[in-house]
Amino acid sequence: MNEKQSKTEVEIKSESLRADLFEYLLRLGDDRLVLGHRLSEWCGHGPILEEDIALANVALDFIGQAEYILGLAGEVEGAGRDADRLVYFREAIDYRNLKLVELPRGDFAFTIARQFLFDVYDVELMTALLESSFQPLADVAAKVLKEARYHLRHSRRWVLKLGDGTEESHQRLQKALNEIWMYSGEIFQPDDVDRRLWDEKMAPDLEELGERWKREVEGVLEEATLELPDPDQYMAEGGRQGRHTEHLGHLLSEMQILPRSYPDAKW
Repeated sequence: MNEKQSKTEVEIKSESLRADLFEYLLRLGDDRLVLGHRLSEWCGHGPILEEDIALANVALDFIGQAEYILGLAGEVEGAGRDADRLVYFREAIDYRNLKLVELPRGDFAFTIARQFLFDVYDVELMTALLESSFQPLADVAAKVLKEARYHLRHSRRWVLKLGDGTEESHQRLQKALNEIWMYSGEIFQPDDVDRRLWDEKMAPDLEELGERWKREVEGVLEEATLELPDPDQYMAEGGRQGRHTEHLGHLLSEMQILPRSYPDAKW
């Protein structure tokens, strides 16, 4: 057992807490894995060469973060599953990502709208996790936060450029925001896993995070001359509990076919 594993074992006080931590790490890792996959679909299709490269780099950042976080999840679980096993040999119902990240990539405006909403959340989350009482999770935040801030600068710049750009770019981004808004509420819907980890000071209060997210998003949308979508509309939910859209199954079948056909393959 190495030093990192020893530290992890010492800080997990009970099997129920271990289960909660495993679940929480799956959520963090699955969000990044699925969103990274969606962004990778832009490779070779970006609107300009520079943006093609930028989106590919952001996709690689998310997939690298997913490998790190899911590797830690495997250590916490202690059942012998590494990142590869967790990525390639789970069914859609076992994935814990937000529905927001599994939706098809759409056009460029849709991708930017989704990315901006997620990036604001990611920066707030990782900043809060720096104070996690579970040191491996604080280490994850320190590793991810710099990339998260870069991602937000990138998507924020595009929201301002498209929103306050031409009539067509404004309309297309507003349409994308209106379509995707119903998937934003799930980000800040806490469940018992979240609440138990709050009590242990291992994870932040999602409701407080949501207030900061809302202020940042509203400010940027106003600057971009965009309208905030109806806040009282129906909000999708269930991704954290394994209830996904049909799109995740298609994504996983594409991503998992090689290692399931050749189980010894490595990513």
